[in-house]
Amino acid sequence: MGILTGKTAVVTGSTSGIGLAYARAFAGAGANIVLNGMGAAADIEKERSAIETDFGVKAVHSPADMTRPAEIAGMIALGESTFGSVDVLVNNAGIQFVSPVEDFPIEKWDAIIAINLSSAFHGIRAAVPGMKKRGWGRIINTASAHSLVASPFKSAYVSAKHGIAGLTKTVALELATHKITCNCISPGYVWTPLVEKQIPDTMKARNLTKEQVIRDVLLQAQPTKEFVTSEQVAALALFLCGDDAAQITGTNLSIDGGWTAG
Repeated sequence: MGILTGKTAVVTGSTSGIGLAYARAFAGAGANIVLNGMGAAADIEKERSAIETDFGVKAVHSPADMTRPAEIAGMIALGESTFGSVDVLVNNAGIQFVSPVEDFPIEKWDAIIAINLSSAFHGIRAAVPGMKKRGWGRIINTASAHSLVASPFKSAYVSAKHGIAGLTKTVALELATHKITCNCISPGYVWTPLVEKQIPDTMKARNLTKEQVIRDVLLQAQPTKEFVTSEQVAALALFLCGDDAAQITGTNLSIDGGWTAG
């Protein structure tokens, strides 16, 4: 039996990348899964059915829009009505936009704060009553190295991720006596399809080789000069779900190749 057998995990932004790695790690430990995120219906169905086939658990997809509080509450309700509980909540959905602060489009600021920060609050708010009733829960928020340090031209993203770190601490304190932990994981640059797709454009724009783009642009801030993998982030999240991590709460766990050490 896996450490999550009989439990249910809701993972936002889980149709690809880090979110999908979380979902597959939890399924591998026995959890039923509520996927959430955008993409082509056929692609989502392929990933959903693969989780069931590969791990012998059940998986459903919630199309909840992370800018709409009622839909986020509905996603938690879907997990509870389908599987009987929501035991693990991972707030992972996120978007990015890069611009000087004086030119930063107001609607982009609002969207990033809504999806990267407020959606986590709405998910937690909806999931906590059930976790309290059952006397167990794990809340994991995907933050970022940008929850600890800043980069220019990312005002909304850095603000949202610093906010996630604060929300994590507050929720941890409120739930400390209920056997519910709340932590955030702060990855550096993770090798995902999204990152891979950016490389050819950067090669052209800067007249660099692929190796130079990876080393001198993408991994410039990471002392190890290696990408974090989605699977490494997911393994850390899975550890947080186990009994050995019962006293880890309110923490911000860096997995960034040393980025925030300097």
